[in-house]
Amino acid sequence: MSHALVNPKLMSWSRRRAGLSEADLAESITVKADKVLAWESGESKPTFRQAQQWASLARVPFGYLFLKEAPKEQLPLPDLRTVGGAAPAQPSTDLLDTVREVLRKHEWYLDYLKEQEQTPLPFVGKFSSASVVAEVVADIRSVLGVNAAPHRQGGEEYFRQLIAGADAAGILVMRSGIVGTNTHRKLDVGEFRGLAISDQLAPIVFINIADAPAARLFTLIHELAHIWIGSSGISSVTPSSNRRDEVFCNAVAGEFLVPAAQFTALWRETGDWLAQLPELAAVFHVSALVVARRACDLGFITSEAYSQYYLSELNAYRAHKKAGRGDFYKTASSKNSKRFSRAVLTEALSGRLLLRDAGKLLGIQPGKIRTYAEKVDE
Repeated sequence: MSHALVNPKLMSWSRRRAGLSEADLAESITVKADKVLAWESGESKPTFRQAQQWASLARVPFGYLFLKEAPKEQLPLPDLRTVGGAAPAQPSTDLLDTVREVLRKHEWYLDYLKEQEQTPLPFVGKFSSASVVAEVVADIRSVLGVNAAPHRQGGEEYFRQLIAGADAAGILVMRSGIVGTNTHRKLDVGEFRGLAISDQLAPIVFINIADAPAARLFTLIHELAHIWIGSSGISSVTPSSNRRDEVFCNAVAGEFLVPAAQFTALWRETGDWLAQLPELAAVFHVSALVVARRACDLGFITSEAYSQYYLSELNAYRAHKKAGRGDFYKTASSKNSKRFSRAVLTEALSGRLLLRDAGKLLGIQPGKIRTYAEKVDE
């Protein structure tokens, strides 16, 4: 039986990178835990089949296990995140794989649009982070087809209305809380909450829906603001960020949802600031969490106070979140965006794209393509 001459250091690196323990790999490869320890120490070598299993479980190319040194992995988009006022640590495999998947879809869609001779979208990069916030807010409202009057829908309905407006304008809005279709790989909102690709032909916004529903609305507007100022990147959307583009996009999101002048006139300086959140939420027709975020951005409450309130809301959402699969086709539409889905389905059903390739792009089985085409616009 031939053995793979893998680098023990790369086996240890790939295991830790994937967040796996020695016991996890031993159980999956069906060997004893001391065998895994021997491989990582260099005392013995795995067979080629075992090494291939290892690479698959650790989510790295098989060839990585033979390298002399671990590769330097960098995010393929600008990293705009801030954690505790400092630059974040090495991105997780979940974040890396999510960004790569979004970029793979973007590359295909960009080629598709070029074949359609699509003209550049005039609002992409129309402003900069030195622009007047109110002017950017007004332009986003105009493009998305929503007026400045307080909306009367519930938070989820308004969220869907904004996404529909973005879709109609040519923006792909993708939403997911997991990596690809793997329900065991949940995205961490502590690592990132959204990303934007500010491309004049094919702008994309991705929302991490592992976040509390009330927080997603703010993230959506924040990422749309990135499109308007021509800034691509991965965001944590934290109030403590000191990056210029992030500060500006936070300001746009805040002004879009809760105008500063009206909010300042209504805010009461009191020791019990939590008590006025429901009242202000009713005035602006947003969630109490959005009101708290606006109070933080305007300096009425501290970042620490907001963070504690946000975490309590996130934990409450997680505690009451109902388990279940949901509607498969609605989930696929949310994850891919309706605009991207329609483009892929059009090419697949016309015969210009293999059903197999369409399935890979959409994350669904080829046999479900035709049914999805019937349901995507429901």
